[in-house]
Amino acid sequence: MKNFLYRFFQGRYGAYGTDRLTKCSLVVAVILLVLSFTSPLGILYYVAVVMLFYSYFRLFSKNIPARYRENEIFVKFTDKFLDFFRNFKDTWTQNKAFHIYKCPNCSQKIRVPRGKGRIEIRCPKCGNTFLKKS
Repeated sequence: MKNFLYRFFQGRYGAYGTDRLTKCSLVVAVILLVLSFTSPLGILYYVAVVMLFYSYFRLFSKNIPARYRENEIFVKFTDKFLDFFRNFKDTWTQNKAFHIYKCPNCSQKIRVPRGKGRIEIRCPKCGNTFLKKS
C-alpha cells in the first residue's frame, strides 16, 4: 500500500505536502459544509463541494509550477492581511509596558518604559531632548 501511494504521488504537487492555499481551501470547505447543514441556504453546500474538488485538484495536480505560482500569490495576499493583525498585537502588548512618543523635531517614534515619572527623553535620531511623563 505504501508503494502504491508513493508511486501515485510521484510527480504530483501534493507529494511535497499541502501548501497554505490547499489547507485554507480545505478548512473553508469544511466550514461551509457544516454551515450548509445548519442554514437554509442550499448554495453553501455546492460552494463547499466545489472548494473540496478544487483542493483535491491542487493536491493531485502534476503541474507543479502553476500550483506553486497560485500558492505564492495567495501567500503574498494573506501575509499582508496577517501582518496587519500581528502588528496590532505587538503594538497592543507594547502599550502595556511602554509609552510611545514622537519626537517634536523629527517625528521619530521613541519607546519609553512606563512608571518612571517625569523624565527627559533624548531622540536617538536628531538628538533633541524633551520632557514627558512616563
